[in-house]
Amino acid sequence: MAIRGILFDKDGTIVDYWRTWLPVNRAAALHAAGGDAGLAAELLRLGGQDPETDRITPGAPLAAGDLMDIARAFAAHPDVAAASELVAGLERVFVAGAAAHAALIDGAHATIEELHRRGFRLGIATNDCAAGIEASLAQHDILGCFDFAAGCDSGYGAKPEPGMALAFCEAVSLAPTEVAVVGDAVLDLAMGRAAGVGLTVGVLSGTSGHEDLAALADVMLGSIADLPARPELRVAPSPRLRGEG
Repeated sequence: MAIRGILFDKDGTIVDYWRTWLPVNRAAALHAAGGDAGLAAELLRLGGQDPETDRITPGAPLAAGDLMDIARAFAAHPDVAAASELVAGLERVFVAGAAAHAALIDGAHATIEELHRRGFRLGIATNDCAAGIEASLAQHDILGCFDFAAGCDSGYGAKPEPGMALAFCEAVSLAPTEVAVVGDAVLDLAMGRAAGVGLTVGVLSGTSGHEDLAALADVMLGSIADLPARPELRVAPSPRLRGEG
């Protein structure tokens, strides 16, 4: 069955993880640490970011988790408040940080516009909050290309659960087998597999390596800039068939 819809992860896939989130992660850890720089360094490690090298552990809370995952990681330290007390403050830090620092993967803007021009139905599924989608992408003038956008707080669950992928399929009236899921993390591709999508695409522009994604990816690409040349996506879906599901 032809691919007619593409569901993208956001961070590491559309948004450049390294330029955008490394400074925001530091700000979030410092917030949770109450301004104690030494404690903040320990919290970064708990979240999966080395405070000395900024190396990120693939799949760690700061790489792919939702807000509660990050809060729980920080709250594992005995000198930090409970996760339930941290979440609201962390959300404010991440949303403000996205607005201040968000940069796109090289070629992402042109890629999204081209796939939209070809007639593919496009969506975003992220473990960031819904407000974070707006904060990250509104300034880059591509949100209008998307038919669907969901965060971890949008009511469909969080990755790797299939809820966001299935909600995208319903929103654009496509069968899961007509949809490709594109992401830089195991959680993204696991969501796609759980939803039964027709194609899972791993990209190496984020925090994961080839060996992390290979078992779940049907296709592996350097970044989403390589998508328009893929044979599965060269031909625009027929307008007559787009609404069929």
